Amino acid sequence: MSFDVICFDCDSTLSKIEGIDELAERVGLGAEMSRLTDAAMNGEVPLEAVYERRLSLIRPDRDSIGWLADLYIEQIVDGVKEVFDALTSPDKELHIISGGIRQAILPLARYLGLSETQVHAVDIYFNEDGSYLNYDQNSPLARSGGKAEICRRLLKTQGSLVMIGDGKTDMEAKQAGAVVIGFGGVVDRQIVRDQADLYSAESSLVSILAHIL
Repeated sequence: MSFDVICFDCDSTLSKIEGIDELAERVGLGAEMSRLTDAAMNGEVPLEAVYERRLSLIRPDRDSIGWLADLYIEQIVDGVKEVFDALTSPDKELHIISGGIRQAILPLARYLGLSETQVHAVDIYFNEDGSYLNYDQNSPLARSGGKAEICRRLLKTQGSLVMIGDGKTDMEAKQAGAVVIGFGGVVDRQIVRDQADLYSAESSLVSILAHIL
């Protein structure tokens, strides 16, 4: 199969971490946040039921977002750079679609050769002193069905789109007519095995190239 638009989740797909869980761990709320994240990624609760709660408890400041940005790159999944190098061409669009924090994902995107317009994630806002103020509550990516919404925007009328990710929210891309490749190299979820069109549990992201090229 060949695709015009190729989209990647970030957490547990491009990087080995779940950003929100790392931020929680940093302020001593790790166990509680991991439970909430897992519940959303396994489809047990809708994303919007946990999104606001997680951020209002953690209240990540500007410094912690910079710290997380570095961690995303430090914990990059094996093979990611090779995958992006192999897929970068004038006839393909590459995008990151994530329910994570946009400011933390942008440096990883730049490292992979993407521009800001190719990153779709949730902006957060800070007070003048750098403390947490709020997040973009209108972002489709902070609620269920948001990834399908972004995929519809990216999918040209005659084009084809593939979404690669590890969680239940990535499976939503099928609602937009996308092919979904489940990636279980970091976290192997049964719901993703069951619902993805294709699946790879290998630790290197290079394993997905056989399905895309």
